[in-house]
Amino acid sequence: MNQLKYIAFCLFLLLACSSTEEKMYVPQNPTSGGQPIVDVPTIKKSFLALGDSYTIGQSVPEKDRWSVLLNDLLAIQYQITPHDIIAQTGWTTQELMQGIMKQNLTQQYDMVSLLIGVNNQYRGLSLEQYRSEFRELLKISANFAKNDYQKVMVLSIPDWGVSPAGQNADKSKIGSEIDAFNGVAVEECKKVGVAFIDITGISRQNTDASMFASDGLHFSGKMHQLWAMKAQSTALGILKK
Repeated sequence: MNQLKYIAFCLFLLLACSSTEEKMYVPQNPTSGGQPIVDVPTIKKSFLALGDSYTIGQSVPEKDRWSVLLNDLLAIQYQITPHDIIAQTGWTTQELMQGIMKQNLTQQYDMVSLLIGVNNQYRGLSLEQYRSEFRELLKISANFAKNDYQKVMVLSIPDWGVSPAGQNADKSKIGSEIDAFNGVAVEECKKVGVAFIDITGISRQNTDASMFASDGLHFSGKMHQLWAMKAQSTALGILKK
């Protein structure tokens, strides 16, 4: 009789352990080399990126644009859908406003980014014009972000003077002018509480050949990755609101 009780007890333990293992099973991710992942709920968010060649990713694949790379960094917590971009190589602040109007967008977004001004500097346009138009672009960005300036982030203008194409130009002049345009952007962002992310320093500190695209002027996906990483914490803060 005692032997039967012992066998029954062992069977009970075996079944209990099997039940526990089933509840704690973690599925294997087929894209992560078979490493176990925790399946967490995916929260859908939307993102609009506004700008020029640095936002559209001139001379880099679409997957290497900084805003797309940022979405990859956020993917553990958020599914960014849709992710829209209004940007074109060569655009100034005025041309970006015109481009936005032509799109006739009615979508509202959980986050909006703005990176604009290098072509204002390149064409020798005034700081006064930039200030006025940049201020208007901040309003437009907030309008797309549910009328909330705190859902907008601005990235500073990178320094193209450090590129291979800028080696024969007056790098000191380019740098000081870009600093002046960024200074205006900082002032206007502070007035309305918009987050400002400095990526200019990153562009100046990382100047080996791998950081530049094949055209010798724009930055490579490797640089875009650094910008995305710099923007990650700010983006997380915005999306949690």
